[in-house]
Amino acid sequence: MKCIIVDDEKTAREIIKTLCKEFNNLEIVDDFSDAIQAIKFLNENTVDLIFLDIHMPNFSGLDFIKSLKNPPNIILSTSDPKFALQAFEYDFIVDYLLKPIELARFTKAIKKAENKRIPLIKKSSGTQEKDVSNDFYVNINRRLIKIDLSSIYLVEAKGDYIQIKTDDKNYIVHSTLKKIEEKLPESLFLKIHRSYVINIKKIIDIEDNSVLIKKDVIPISRSKRPELMKRLDLL
Repeated sequence: MKCIIVDDEKTAREIIKTLCKEFNNLEIVDDFSDAIQAIKFLNENTVDLIFLDIHMPNFSGLDFIKSLKNPPNIILSTSDPKFALQAFEYDFIVDYLLKPIELARFTKAIKKAENKRIPLIKKSSGTQEKDVSNDFYVNINRRLIKIDLSSIYLVEAKGDYIQIKTDDKNYIVHSTLKKIEEKLPESLFLKIHRSYVINIKKIIDIEDNSVLIKKDVIPISRSKRPELMKRLDLL
């Protein structure tokens, strides 16, 4: 992966360079102490990954992110996690690293970046499966909370928020149903109504135009019922 480093601290840039030497698949093509110069570089060059400091003078990492037209994957580095939380609404943010950066934690971030570059797998039906991990993070009250995908049985739209129901706990997140649907694997999840996405493996019963999951009775849109029946393993 071709990478650049954007950090106003020389020591921080050198540390990331040293860490990158531990990985044969990482190539640091350039590094920048100034975000504006990095933007000029990206206007003429393509990279796979950016190591980006959030807290920089004059032009912050968040300003940098907002200025990118076709952003590659980005790994944030910061000494203050509050800044990282603001940026996690962007899908291309792979991970964030708290300074000082340790090799073990750096390795996990690189693996996440590698996984996002895996080509989409073609399904037998000719459609494509989303490239997803086994979990993802949600921002709740300025905290990043990890949710295991397989534990989710229902996602419900509630105005400007969504409710994520899992086997252990429910979460209210400021987001849209469309955005979270993009993060869920098609092999497990299906939107059966304009306000509901369900985990089809968690279905207990189907009757008429509704499904029972746990204790929730969820309506099925007429247009979605054929797709649901197609996805079920019927005897």
